[in-house]
Amino acid sequence: MDTTTILMIAALMALAAALYTSVGHAGASAYLAIMALFAVAPATMRPTALVLNIIVASLTTFRFVRAGQINPRLLLLFVLGAVPAAFVAGGISLPGDSYRPIVGLVLWIAALRFFWPTPLGSIDAPKPPPPILAIGSGAGIGFLSGLTGTGGGIFLSPLILFFGWESVRRTSGTSAAFILCVSIAGLAGNLSSVGGLPRELPYFMAAVVVGALIGTRLGLSILPTGRLLHALGCVLVIAGAKLIFS
Repeated sequence: MDTTTILMIAALMALAAALYTSVGHAGASAYLAIMALFAVAPATMRPTALVLNIIVASLTTFRFVRAGQINPRLLLLFVLGAVPAAFVAGGISLPGDSYRPIVGLVLWIAALRFFWPTPLGSIDAPKPPPPILAIGSGAGIGFLSGLTGTGGGIFLSPLILFFGWESVRRTSGTSAAFILCVSIAGLAGNLSSVGGLPRELPYFMAAVVVGALIGTRLGLSILPTGRLLHALGCVLVIAGAKLIFS
């Protein structure tokens, strides 16, 4: 990659990290979208997105834990199903022709998350899910996450909020910790893919750390980010279309 391309990708990743972490996510779907727009090879996309996810999710989880915005019991139930499933799926290597449309669909689902109606956030009396349902849901999310190189937050947060299992703030914190566990499991399931990491990775890592520091500050300060998230949703729709129809 030339210097201009590296700087453009790093800047977009920093912006994505800021936006995603403001709602407790780590940004893997956005990193995949950005790399797709710049025609990065599929073999490079998944491990890169997971490594960046682990870095961002670690920082995000730490800050939400300090603020007391995580539900440990709910997290444990989801992780029990998600971690082994993500580990198994992480070892499955899909050919480019199969990987692109699957990731494209994941990006479209992620876009729907950011166009989600705001009333979902007003949960006053959350009720915990049955353990079997939570573990099973975690397994399904974990498998898809390991297969595509995402952390699963784009699926977990809407699920928790839709069924009223937790308040919006603690949903964000719980999702951040879930993403960290699933991303580590997905990468561990296919350590050989680390060989496909780009030389430019340190620049991308620095960019997402800066973005995460800003985003978690915004998220914990309850700063409205609706318009920015809608814009990010549009980017995901475009990138998903590029992957599916290319």
